[in-house]
Amino acid sequence: MSAWKTLTGLLNPITELVDELHTSEEERLQIKSGLFQVQATLAARMMDYEARLVEAKAQVITAEANGQSWMQRNWRPITMLTFLFLVVADTFGWTAFRLAPEAWTLLQIGLGGYVIGRSAEKIAPKITEVMRKD
Repeated sequence: MSAWKTLTGLLNPITELVDELHTSEEERLQIKSGLFQVQATLAARMMDYEARLVEAKAQVITAEANGQSWMQRNWRPITMLTFLFLVVADTFGWTAFRLAPEAWTLLQIGLGGYVIGRSAEKIAPKITEVMRKD
């Protein structure tokens, strides 16, 4: 579940409760306005946190890519090539065993982390530049 859905899921029951209160329409609208301001503030903080998280991940990958050690620079590509070999071998039945479901989950996490990390490395500076302008 996304953070935005969680946030709105937390505030929706409160908003519905406000609708059921026996108060004037003006009071209800004031309370709802306050709730929406809280929601907007929390959403902005979540977006800031996510941007910082992506930036931190990108810095780790950049540091690895620029590292002095050959292994430090190449362990991710080697790992992904190993996974690729295992998938091909499993698909064509070249292995004496079938890959466990956990191996497929690990592959999905690894591939997703690698692709997302590399993408984040390229877009994080642009995101932080836009966030700083606002």
